[in-house]
Amino acid sequence: MKAPRLTVIFLCLLSALLTMPATAQESGTIQATATVVSSLKVIGMHNLNFGTIIPGIDKSVDKTDLGFAGEWQVTGDPLAELSVDFLLPDYLYTTDSSTTLLVTFNSTDASYDDGTGGGQIAPAGSVNPNGPSTMNIGDEGSLSIWIGGMVQPSIAQTGGDYSADVILTVAYTGS
Repeated sequence: MKAPRLTVIFLCLLSALLTMPATAQESGTIQATATVVSSLKVIGMHNLNFGTIIPGIDKSVDKTDLGFAGEWQVTGDPLAELSVDFLLPDYLYTTDSSTTLLVTFNSTDASYDDGTGGGQIAPAGSVNPNGPSTMNIGDEGSLSIWIGGMVQPSIAQTGGDYSADVILTVAYTGS
């Protein structure tokens, strides 16, 4: 009977040794951090203004035409990359939407200045308003965007005031 008692005592000692806390453990702590960029702000500064139109005669406004080209001011996180997308109308409409006026935008009808150019007259670069583009906000946290276009009235174009929304959408890309 001594042998089973010794076995039990041996197993108890072995169990106690195996469950002893390890004394060579160490731990370390880190912080989880994040920086939230400032929200984007887009302000329409000036409407795209074609002025007085004569039936049958196309009229263009260049992106550099002060007082006539459309303009937006974008502010946000300095040097952040943006996705820039225009929603362009195919037509301008009379107030009651009964008559349309064709409006077109070509691939060089928009420009931007991120602070590295000379403003609207000598912008930093061109942007195609017909497709999404990427660009960076300037190091001061601002970006100006201008747009021109062309209206093409028919020879029998109905007189009156015409308008349509030109929408600029910008979003951070995360890059």
